[in-house]
Amino acid sequence: MDDLLRDFLTESGESLTIVDGEMVKLEAEPNNKEVLQKIFRLVHTIKGTCGFIGLSRLEKVAHASENVLGKFRDGVLMVTPAAVTLIFESLDCIKMILSGIEQTEQEPQGDDTDLIERLDVLAAGEASPAAHGSEDAEAVEIVAEEHAVETAPEAAVSVAGVPAPLARAVVVEKGGEAAPAAAKGGEASLANQSIRVNVGVIEQLIVMVSELVLTRNQLLEMVRHSNDSEFKVPLQRLSNVTAELQESVMKTRMQPIGNAWSKLPRIVRDLGAELGKKIELVMHGAETELDRQVLELIKDPLTHMVRNSADHGLETPAERKAAGKPEQGTINLRAFHEGGHIIVEIADDGKGLPVEKIKAKALANGIVTEAELARMSEAQVHRFIFHAGLSTAQKVTNVSGRGVGMDVVRSNIELIGGSIDLKSKEGSGTTFTIKIPLTMAIISALIVGVQKMRFAIPQICVMELVRASDSTDTKIERINKTSVLRLRDRLLPLVRLSEVLQLPVPEGDAAPESYIVVAQAGGRTFGIVVDTVFDTGEIVVKPVCSVLKDIPLFSGNTILGDGSVIMILDPNGVAAAVSGEVATRSAAEDAANAVVADREQKQALLLFRAGSAEPKAVLLGAVTRLEVVDAKSFERSDGRCVLQYRGALMPIVTSLVGSLREEGPQPVLVFSEGDQTVGVAVDEILDIVDAVLKFELTASGSGIVGTAVVRDKATEVVDISYHVSDVFQGWFTKRIVPSQRQHVLLVDDSPFFRTMVAPLLAAAGYEVTEAANAELALKLKDEGKTFDVILSDIQMPGMGGYKFATAIKQDAQWRSTPVIGLAAETDSDDKGTFDALTRKFDRDGLLETVRGFIGSRERAA
Repeated sequence: MDDLLRDFLTESGESLTIVDGEMVKLEAEPNNKEVLQKIFRLVHTIKGTCGFIGLSRLEKVAHASENVLGKFRDGVLMVTPAAVTLIFESLDCIKMILSGIEQTEQEPQGDDTDLIERLDVLAAGEASPAAHGSEDAEAVEIVAEEHAVETAPEAAVSVAGVPAPLARAVVVEKGGEAAPAAAKGGEASLANQSIRVNVGVIEQLIVMVSELVLTRNQLLEMVRHSNDSEFKVPLQRLSNVTAELQESVMKTRMQPIGNAWSKLPRIVRDLGAELGKKIELVMHGAETELDRQVLELIKDPLTHMVRNSADHGLETPAERKAAGKPEQGTINLRAFHEGGHIIVEIADDGKGLPVEKIKAKALANGIVTEAELARMSEAQVHRFIFHAGLSTAQKVTNVSGRGVGMDVVRSNIELIGGSIDLKSKEGSGTTFTIKIPLTMAIISALIVGVQKMRFAIPQICVMELVRASDSTDTKIERINKTSVLRLRDRLLPLVRLSEVLQLPVPEGDAAPESYIVVAQAGGRTFGIVVDTVFDTGEIVVKPVCSVLKDIPLFSGNTILGDGSVIMILDPNGVAAAVSGEVATRSAAEDAANAVVADREQKQALLLFRAGSAEPKAVLLGAVTRLEVVDAKSFERSDGRCVLQYRGALMPIVTSLVGSLREEGPQPVLVFSEGDQTVGVAVDEILDIVDAVLKFELTASGSGIVGTAVVRDKATEVVDISYHVSDVFQGWFTKRIVPSQRQHVLLVDDSPFFRTMVAPLLAAAGYEVTEAANAELALKLKDEGKTFDVILSDIQMPGMGGYKFATAIKQDAQWRSTPVIGLAAETDSDDKGTFDALTRKFDRDGLLETVRGFIGSRERAA
């Protein structure tokens, strides 16, 4: 194919994707001149270019569309839904012609006379002579700009949701951001900021980097067994360079997830018109990046789920009005990074899943018995919609069907190592949560062993490791011939890897000591019993050979540092081998609810020494990583101690130890909040324990939450937020995510902040309930819960803090409850509907504010 034609197809496809979204925006904002001008320029560029390379049929359709858009721009024609629909029809025709050109390098045969006549009639309907002069003048200006573009075919472009056959090139950055074709405007300087590289070249480069990683691992394994080798230092440097090269190359495959969303506004707009519904699509996090290969594979599941929400999730305007809802339904699409994964949420405020209908259908299909159904929670019943053929829709349409196809959606997501879960409340709506890996080429994995064989388990599915022994309280039990583990007051179903692999079992019962990998897959949490746990590390995923491709237990294979080839286990295939249905709540459900009402249960604590011989503790959930670094690696910058860590400078807090070591290993606790990372230096990391965090003494000094008895020893629990904020004032700054004790509700979307503040409030004598967002907090109100004080972050995704405070003050049940806003800074005097504002990392000020309001309520009572 001619290079000029190939560039034209790619750029036109990108432009049409942009036009689709902008037309939906124009329909909602008919007077938005900036949007209209952008649409006109894009269509005009397509028309001018196709005329230049002799595509007459395409030129005629584009020209007729341009005439209508010109009348919109000049104010001669009004932007109406009917007119927008006709423009969309012309855009679809242009796409069809482009698709034919790509396949045959010639325009397909066809007659567009009817479409062109309707466009011409619309353009001439309210035309006035005065309009033509301005249109001609504008056309001259645009042609001039277009000529500049055409003489610079190497100018920067971006792949923005082009159909798979057309998207055959990507942009590689060279010190500046690539500009979309529509934004070039003939600026020659942009041509020097990026180049177009064929996707095949990128894929080959990634393959070579993967081989380099494997070779690096083998060399490090060889040197690791040598006591003293002159190769250790250069190999460590090689390892660092390889890691940086791997990260840089992987970035070339990363694309914003918004590319997979680009067609959704048009789809939702068309569905609303077809179904007679008013639908608003709200998208957050479109800039979140993930691997191009993963992006391609999730496009169809995302599209299906959005169509599903529009068709069977949202009610008609009349139904919504009768239910006391706004006539316009909302579909929220949200994406964000979390723990090395991408989380995508698709939520609607529709009628929710009908629990009784699902139960009846599940019984009718023989999926479950009545006895089993009676023991199930609503969340477990909801997950039946992922079974093949289960649908509660009274009428199956060609748009979608809730239940029909959801098994396929889950299968497609699990094929890329992801998982899907849901949460629904009848009458209020449904939220689907998808968890997917950033990339499929190189992943973090846990290496385990069973009967002298090694296997890799993707860490995306691993929640924790447990060592079970007959001599301890943590031991394997059997219930109805099913192996289970009592883990923190719940039963965890177990599957022995040796049995799943059908390996010969040695005589006698299981070994007295086993390792259990607690994993989550297939919508449930379970344990995989293995003999040995070796190590964790990054592995290169190789496709499974054709002989083994039909075995669901394996998702691929890899080569270890010692040259051994091992299989990568597919946790979803292992999950299918778990026998028996044990009533266990999944971690995904726990994360979705994100409400913790009892702080007197056992919690994981990290024990360490710092500044004295007595042990100290911090909540393990707040710690991101444990590192031991060479003391000579620390540097000074702007009077602050810093460490070069994972491609950035990480501030180091030394307040616990007083001063850093001059040489030798220095333990560091790493804490992260979003993309901010800080290290806290300690003297020695001791152990991880589970203990009831019951404070015997409240804090007597700054930086200490209180003193608790841990392992029969008085242990200070450190207030990490105090020490972190001492050197990192912007730590909490938001970016544009029993009985007689007083009860405090803490609402904040930051797990780090909740983990640090909840024990602080508990140490002060308050009973604490946590909620991860305003919507979950309001559900507590619906459940009849009452509180003495509500603490709420002023900036949260979804319903922000100010809207949350307003909702409370307008509610008869909670309106008398004081609401305190938590802010990074409190320079503003504008409290809105909050009763007070306080700095969220000012521990003393926060407690003083809470005491003040609770004291006022007690005096009033």
